Amino acid sequence: MIYCVEDDRSIRELIIYTLEAAGFTAKGFESGAGFFSALGKGMPELVLLDLMLPEEDGLSILKRLRSGADTADIPVMIATAKGTELDKVTGLDLGADDYLVKPFGMMEMISHIRAVLRRCRPVQKQPAVTDELHIAGVEIDPDKHTVTADGREIHLTLKEYELLRAFMKNKGKALTREQLFEQVWESGPAGETRTVDVHVGTLRTKLGSYGSLIRTVRGVGYRMESR
Repeated sequence: MIYCVEDDRSIRELIIYTLEAAGFTAKGFESGAGFFSALGKGMPELVLLDLMLPEEDGLSILKRLRSGADTADIPVMIATAKGTELDKVTGLDLGADDYLVKPFGMMEMISHIRAVLRRCRPVQKQPAVTDELHIAGVEIDPDKHTVTADGREIHLTLKEYELLRAFMKNKGKALTREQLFEQVWESGPAGETRTVDVHVGTLRTKLGSYGSLIRTVRGVGYRMESR
């Protein structure tokens, strides 16, 4: 089941029709109120969320989803006419899994949805802590989905967590911005590598003294060292 939150009736009906024609089941909502009411009856596999909505905007709805114990892991794809870099970075940083800028083709939408659903399928749990997830005083616990620095928990957004995980799994290796964008955002549009720089900056800040372990490789990208 896919939930579509879109206040424009004609767009909402076209999206629902296309989703059902592609083999999905779908429901549409014109506002956050109806959407959250439906969540109390059943959880969707994915939410397609417009930003410009009456009463409660899409970013507020996204924040509520990511802060709820039952809804934090629901894949969310933003679909909006607001296509500036800041809008994209804000949505992705709040936990959106993908971003579509209006106007977009219906087949493009289906392709993105399928990619997000493939990426978000449950996978077999990894060991709690392994060498590849432990650098200096920084540790990732995949089972708890937590990050600690010298035993102190560091609160990261989903994308910051995935970015740190990519660095730690590739310790000592120089990764290009394109490689990092592909690993962390996967189905996002090409050419948005500035998003990587923004998230590396916030990740370094949150890691405190350990932020210096993430080093800039001039003309390439970034590399995480153990010291």
